[in-house]
Amino acid sequence: MVHTRLRTMTRILLLAAALILATGAKRPPSPLDAIAEAYVHLTLEAGEREDGYVDAYYGPAEWQAAAKAKPRDVATLRKDARALATRLNTVRPQELSPDDHRRKAMLAGQLKAAETRLAMIAGAKFSFADEADGLFGVRPVLKPLSAYDPVLAKIEALVPGPGPLWQRVDAFQDRYIIPTDKLEAVLRAATAECRARTVTHIALPKQERFELELVKGKSWSGYNWYKGDAHSLIQVNTDLPVRVARAVDLGCHEGYPGHHVLNMLLERDLALAKGWAEYMVYPLFSPQSFIAEGSANAGIDLAFPGPQRTAFEAAKLYPLAGLDPDSAAPYGRLLDLLHELAGARMTISADYLDGRIDRETALQLLQKYQLVSRKRAEQTLRFTEQYRSYVINYGLGQDMVAADLERSGVAPSARWQRMEAIISQPTQPTDLRR
Repeated sequence: MVHTRLRTMTRILLLAAALILATGAKRPPSPLDAIAEAYVHLTLEAGEREDGYVDAYYGPAEWQAAAKAKPRDVATLRKDARALATRLNTVRPQELSPDDHRRKAMLAGQLKAAETRLAMIAGAKFSFADEADGLFGVRPVLKPLSAYDPVLAKIEALVPGPGPLWQRVDAFQDRYIIPTDKLEAVLRAATAECRARTVTHIALPKQERFELELVKGKSWSGYNWYKGDAHSLIQVNTDLPVRVARAVDLGCHEGYPGHHVLNMLLERDLALAKGWAEYMVYPLFSPQSFIAEGSANAGIDLAFPGPQRTAFEAAKLYPLAGLDPDSAAPYGRLLDLLHELAGARMTISADYLDGRIDRETALQLLQKYQLVSRKRAEQTLRFTEQYRSYVINYGLGQDMVAADLERSGVAPSARWQRMEAIISQPTQPTDLRR
């Protein structure tokens, strides 16, 4: 209890210091400070108009209380978001420090996303591509589903036999289900290894910690709820059996070097160290999520390059799960091919959300091109119905972050250094294209 009180007091002092910084008392004032604070208030009030709009907040409690007490209506929030964007555009480049130039660009993307999402809340309809561009700052180029047929042919050769290919692949993967009574132990072992590989390259706050919780009734398979002060709640959905390959995926994506690490670094390096108020809040539908999801997925291969993942799973996770370690290699080959089908999910989502196909057709195409059971296809489509164009953040986000890391060079240290920069600085999707 004493330690809890000390952590709470430390956090209050840090936030107070950040707010002092934001007003310019201990650094030269920036013309962005007042805009950033107004953006935080707008985001919190938008969160009162749509459940899930705010993914995380760790700023002053009185700001959140004010938002709950008297939130602006959606029409006013839309008007005020546009006014803030206009105000931001009037800030002259010569008034800004080098740091502030990136800060301004990121704020512009976040405000564009706010305008887009508030328009959607008000009933506006966008095409899949326009919505993705407005919310996440990326206009996806989607391949036709026929482009994925050669990948299906390779998988057909790997998993031969009678019956639909999805059925054979699903049955093959079900050999690797983690027994319920061993699930938490496997997940914790995987996450511990993800952490060990991350802290070798990225220094984390000493007080960092997370809780793991198994839940049901969700459209997603895993979620990180960042609480502030380097603390996360990681939830894993157990509606469907969890296969052993998901353990490392979840440990890296939700934890290290994924969402847990990204949020800690943004809080420490931007919200607290620089006093940038806009990093005290995380609106889910924003370019910030494109970077978060893309880096979290790319972080899996960064932490476990080449054959290292399969080797670790065989040595550590398979015995814990009571599975045969000798069967890890063929499963790894299948997973590599399945990753090549990731883009098909975006194409199916776009066709469904844009009304070119109906729900039943979407489910059938998901089974064919994601090679999943009907139940898993239904869960995937429920996610698309709930989060819409957010799906681009996974496959496309991963590809763009991974390509950026590769441009850093072949040395693992250089790639880790670039990853730390991506997740601890004001990074936009356009920064990755460079």
